[in-house]
Amino acid sequence: MKNRVVFNFQQEIERLKELFGFDFVGIALVQTPERQYELRWTYVTGHRNERYRRIKLQSGKGLAGLVFKTGKPMFVGNPDEDWSGDNLFNYPIIASEGLKSFGAIPLYKYNRVKGVILVGYRTVGKLTSDQFEQFKQEIGAEFGPYYNKEMVSDES
Repeated sequence: MKNRVVFNFQQEIERLKELFGFDFVGIALVQTPERQYELRWTYVTGHRNERYRRIKLQSGKGLAGLVFKTGKPMFVGNPDEDWSGDNLFNYPIIASEGLKSFGAIPLYKYNRVKGVILVGYRTVGKLTSDQFEQFKQEIGAEFGPYYNKEMVSDES
């Protein structure tokens, strides 16, 4: 039996949670074509309940679906100011976890978005744009089998 190094997503998100003091860290991954490429929260830490297990998103729906569709990071310092109250219904992970400042980045594999990592706090304004940038630097160019396209140089 070969001795392979396996990337442990759960350990890594727990490390990130501890390092930055996040209240919540989650990874939503794209499911198989049979599941019509829905996104599901596969790895989470700091969750308040088990509702995340029932959240299934299509491209463009919910926070993970939006980041998945656009392939761009998203930062929200205060959803109460940036979104209308009824808009939270469209972001089930934000509502069920009570996140008040958060950011998400796409995770790429073979030049396609394959997942999304979400970090956040349950306090308004606690995640700053500077801290979100520090988080993206900590993730770096590679995250297990995935990569952060913003961190990968086009000069290869």
